[in-house]
Formats: sequence, C-alpha cells, structure tokens
Amino acid sequence: MALFRRKKSIRINPISPAEVATQRSSIPDNIAEKCPHCNRIILQNQITEDYCCPHCSEHLHFPAYERIQWLVDEGSFKEWDSDLNAKNPLDFPGYSAKLEKAQENTQLKEAVVTGEARIDGRELAIGVMDKRFVMASMGTIVGEKITRLFEHATENKLPVVLYIASGGARMQEGILSLMQMAKISQEVSKHQDAGLFYCSVLTNPTTGGVTASFAMQGDVTLAEPRAIVGFAGKRVIEQTIKSKLTKDFQQAEWVFDNGFIDSIVPRSNQKQIISQLVQAHSYEGGV
Repeated sequence: MALFRRKKSIRINPISPAEVATQRSSIPDNIAEKCPHCNRIILQNQITEDYCCPHCSEHLHFPAYERIQWLVDEGSFKEWDSDLNAKNPLDFPGYSAKLEKAQENTQLKEAVVTGEARIDGRELAIGVMDKRFVMASMGTIVGEKITRLFEHATENKLPVVLYIASGGARMQEGILSLMQMAKISQEVSKHQDAGLFYCSVLTNPTTGGVTASFAMQGDVTLAEPRAIVGFAGKRVIEQTIKSKLTKDFQQAEWVFDNGFIDSIVPRSNQKQIISQLVQAHSYEGGV
C-alpha cells in the first residue's frame, strides 16, 4: 500500500502569502476578458482595431474616444463641452461617490463625448455614448451635451452621427433626467426642420427613455449586430404579460425584422456606410 501513498512534496524557494498577494496585485485587471458570444478568453493585445472578438467577430464594448479615433479622419476631432461635469442635482445619497468612481474608472467626465470631425474630408457633428459610465444612463449633463450637439450642428449646418448606448434614464436625478427626453427631441426636430441629416447608430444596449426619444428619431437608423434595442427589459415584459418571449426578442435583428431599424451594419462596414450617408445628404460644395 505504501506504493500508492502520496509523497510529501518539497517546494523550492517557497513564496509567502504576502508575496503572493503582491504578485496578484501587480497583474492588471483588464489583461483578459471573456467574449460574451463564444465564451473564449481574449487577451487585451488580441482585440482588433475595431474592438471585435478575434475568434468570432462579436462586437465588444468600444470606448468612446477610441471609437471616435477609429471612425473619423486622423486628427480631425475637436471636442465640444468638455468642461461639463457629472452632477448630483438632487443630492441623492451615495450618488456623488458613484459618479466619482465612474470618472476614475473610465477617465470620462460623463457618459457621452461630443464634438466635430471629418470623415473622408466631410465635416460632421459626432457624439458617442459610453456604457462604462453608469451604463450610459441619461442624466442632466448627458442630456445637455446631446442637446448642445444638435444646437451646434444646426447652427453650423452639420450632419449628426450619434452612437447610442444606454440603460435608460438616470433615476438618481429623478424628473430632471426624464425631461431630457423631450429636451433632446425638440432639438433633433429643429435640426431636421433645417434640412440637415441625422444618423443614429444603436449599440448594445440601447434601452429605456433613450429609445423612446432621440435613438429612434434618426433619418437613418443603423444598429450593430446582436445589439439589444428596446424600452422595458425582457424580464419585466415577461412578468407583465405572463408569457415567455422568444430568445432573440429585442436583438437588433429582431427589431430590424419588425421595421424599426433601417440596416444592421457590422463595424467592418461602418466607416464606408456612414461616409456614404454623410456625402449623400450633404449640401453642394460640402457641408
């Protein structure tokens, strides 16, 4: 029986628990992530330029500044309203700390970045919402920045391209958050009344009050593959109607089939499609 008895192992250069903790703390948190579609591990240096999974081409989260840099002509982006900072207008308990943590983690002041740029030499106003910041929920500053985006675009006769992602209204700001829906929608209407072009690009997820307002007001509405697009959450709807919904319910392809989206466009084609749309809707001699 001694033949099968486990032998004591000898560790050469043993590491103390304190040293183990030190080594673990030196490993970056974002060194790898799991693809939500194929479940394979992706090392940070494997992610493609357009932030897609190298194994299955699933569209991963695209940080706002990186997306802008990827889409527009090099060096052409000029940010607007970068001084606007997230606020706690109702002094909601714990909300200020939540905003500070989001700012620290994302290096953003709020959940949307706006400005002007060029794509293939054509000028445009651009906005990108970033779900890393409190799920890109729409608070007062998000609403103000998007409102100003359309105001500046109307004044300067620029088309607007807006990449949208949101978990809906930011409830820590109460009615001040909800009123942003009507506020932005009014400016979108003024922009369109001026004969200017607005392209909305729905990314994952686009939900809540954002979907009920400016997300669906585009002259052309595009979406990324498999993006969740809807108003109330799937589980909430199932509990309300007491019925099971289809697996693909609220996926962009399902929403497209039901007539609410003009086209599903993968990132590999977005530069070309958006450039063509901006050019087709430009005034003679450029915008």
